[in-house]
Amino acid sequence: MKQIVAVLSILLVSWSAPSQAVLDVEITQGTADALPIAIVPFSWNSTQQKPALKWSEIISSDLLRSGRFAPVAEQNLLSRPQSADKLDFKTWRVGGIDHLVIGSVTPTGVDQYTVQFQLFDVFKGEQLLGYSLTTNLGSIRRTAHHISDLIYQQLTGQKGAFNTKVAYVSVVRELAVTSYKLEVSDSDGFNPVTILTSTQPIMSPGWSPDGTRLTYVSFENKRAQIFTQVLSTEERTLISEFNGLNGAPVWSPDGKKLAITLSKDGNPDIYVLNLLNKSLLRMTKHWGIDTEAAWMPNSESLVFTSNRSGKPQLYKINAAGQRPQRLTFEGEYNTSPEISKDGLKIAFVHKDQSGFKIASLDIETGIMDILTDGPLDESPSYAPNGSMILYAEGQSAALAAVSADGRFKQRLVAREGEVREPTWSPFFK
Repeated sequence: MKQIVAVLSILLVSWSAPSQAVLDVEITQGTADALPIAIVPFSWNSTQQKPALKWSEIISSDLLRSGRFAPVAEQNLLSRPQSADKLDFKTWRVGGIDHLVIGSVTPTGVDQYTVQFQLFDVFKGEQLLGYSLTTNLGSIRRTAHHISDLIYQQLTGQKGAFNTKVAYVSVVRELAVTSYKLEVSDSDGFNPVTILTSTQPIMSPGWSPDGTRLTYVSFENKRAQIFTQVLSTEERTLISEFNGLNGAPVWSPDGKKLAITLSKDGNPDIYVLNLLNKSLLRMTKHWGIDTEAAWMPNSESLVFTSNRSGKPQLYKINAAGQRPQRLTFEGEYNTSPEISKDGLKIAFVHKDQSGFKIASLDIETGIMDILTDGPLDESPSYAPNGSMILYAEGQSAALAAVSADGRFKQRLVAREGEVREPTWSPFFK
């Protein structure tokens, strides 16, 4: 990497700071069996000025991005009923619509709104869901994402992940200075907040299990150091600064430990740092390179990348430090494991003759599926419900997402600079 000669610049910005969207979502591959659904524009029950944001647009966009639904474009709606007694289910049935959403927004005080919505099964002619929610202007998008989550869960049986966040590193190159930013945005790319800015590289961001903190590697002091940072208070803690490599930090699912890669004793190996008593447990000891650990859901075993067989492959090791078990055998290059929250599958980077692609491994059967087209895909990260995998398109320097079965794809394109190393947040409590 080219050395940058510049004055070190570190900037911490509040987790709640307002910001504008910098990632645009593009659907690049759809599915033929997506469920038709109509989201009617919510009625505005007031003579006051209406907020610019459209609830129906946010909800439609969320459901479309899931790959499971095919929302009707607003201009193609058969009608625009504002209440349940105005619904003509026969008309919607003829139009081939499976489900219908209507709603209303009513101001109830200074910067206070009551949002009501109903979800209907068109063919049965009955209501499936109905809620009344309170929100304010600054929380409109979050409330709309929550509505999308409720609809998604009702119709799929799976918890929705629209009201979550993604963290990523953005890189802007201007003349002789390169700026690195650690950013957090909504899952749809809106409302980005800059957590850290530096003229030195920032790498390997990762979420704590409760979603309140991030861990990352920073070179701000001209050496690799691992930090954790509380998002709400900006408080940073230096976790590791051993001689040599300090890299690839990842929280255990129980939040008590960090798996990290250190080279302080020679070759890069996997260590586990107990965050309570600061004790350090060496998990691997080999002449090869062991790195990129990922935790199994029980917090008792790890999957990691190693070239101990001559080429990078995935291995599994338990907390007792027993002999690692090799997991991948197809191809000569498999790295960057990310384990689904149910512990059944591993997303990773697989190289074949046409480039680097995101693949998925069924842990029980050992069956591998290639999910993306490459040629320089990297850094896979599962949505907390396991439905999508977020990753970086290295060739275009954009983020992208693919459904867990590979059938639906989308891109999140930065309006400025490059975007790297995405990681999807857990569910927020």
